[in-house]
Amino acid sequence: MAIKDIPLEESYIPGSAACPGCPATIALRIVYKALGKNMIKVVPACCTAVIESLHPNTSFNVPTMNIAFEAAAAGASGVEAGLRMQGITDTTVVAWAGDGGTYDIGIQALSGALERNTNFIYICYNNEIYSNTGIQRSGATPYGAWTTTTVSGKTEFRKEMGEIIQAHHIPYAAQACIAYPEDLFNKLRKAKSIHGPKYIEIMAPCPPGWRFPMEKTVEMGTMAVETGAWALYEYENDKVTFNGKSKLILENKIERKPIEDWIKYQGRFRHLFKPKKDEKRIKAIEDHIDQKWNRYRRCYL
Repeated sequence: MAIKDIPLEESYIPGSAACPGCPATIALRIVYKALGKNMIKVVPACCTAVIESLHPNTSFNVPTMNIAFEAAAAGASGVEAGLRMQGITDTTVVAWAGDGGTYDIGIQALSGALERNTNFIYICYNNEIYSNTGIQRSGATPYGAWTTTTVSGKTEFRKEMGEIIQAHHIPYAAQACIAYPEDLFNKLRKAKSIHGPKYIEIMAPCPPGWRFPMEKTVEMGTMAVETGAWALYEYENDKVTFNGKSKLILENKIERKPIEDWIKYQGRFRHLFKPKKDEKRIKAIEDHIDQKWNRYRRCYL
């Protein structure tokens, strides 16, 4: 799929209340193009509950149900069951949640829906913080990052949510990034074609939360992949396949860029460089990513 072949029709329409440079809006446009209008979207408390704006100016041209923070997967399970009882099988049910509502507050409902083999697509747009409620740390926030609740830098490494999902042995899961729209589009189309629970997580760099200029959103996504901080892969029937530059990094065909090349442009890591460079914590981040990729190579090569 070349980007020129992605459908032109838009279901993300004028009326958005998103921040300038918002990565979730980039992802939403691709989701709507890949899945089409015959879908029902369930959205918990998150940035998207604001992005959609208020009636009559909503920016979503698909049926959307807003639900409590912890209940995205439970709500989507109910929608899917209701459609199934009516004999409706061609409507795609999508749970769309941030990392706070996935890694932390919503993980119980998500795990239950996967265990029940719910026929839906769960999409997590991961901006690595609770951005909508004031930029607090989440389970997805990386080590060393500033948030309003980790003012000197987070002291824990983020969860590997993708590996937690794989432990449920669902038919399909994937990691994508807003900087690679064709890859995201293809993964969404594949997920739509598969029956049962599907999980897609999208790296979504947040300008106000990460403290970088709004015009750098796509660049921050690209650098996340090129430094190995984020991997592009698919999990299908207990097999993991890496995609794009992540595949080349995995196979040692290209070297991943130093993590410093990515974090030095993000204000959330400014304290690691000023008033003097914190070599110890920067090295800890680099070592953690090395360990992750060594684990990938042991498991998947």
